[in-house]
Amino acid sequence: MSFEAISVITQAEETAKQDHAQALTDAKAAQAAAEAAGKEAVEAAAAKARQEVHDKQVQTDAKAVAAAEALASETEKQAAAMRQSAEGRLEKAASLIVERIVNG
Repeated sequence: MSFEAISVITQAEETAKQDHAQALTDAKAAQAAAEAAGKEAVEAAAAKARQEVHDKQVQTDAKAVAAAEALASETEKQAAAMRQSAEGRLEKAASLIVERIVNG
């Protein structure tokens, strides 16, 4: 083999090694970029999920407060009605008790 052919082959091998090394470097950089992008996407999704959970919790709390207030109002109305009904019968009950005591 001539010196020139050996030189061409050596040069081709060196170029192939450099291309291979560059390809590995590029692949590692692409992998790192993809991992970073993936982490950012996961973090963004987690943040969005946390915000959605928070929003739902706020809505649920507001609904619970409204329901509790409505229930308290209804209970107060029922208690007032029962109180009024009882007060109306109080005099009759007192008269009946006095009558039984007097008539023995």
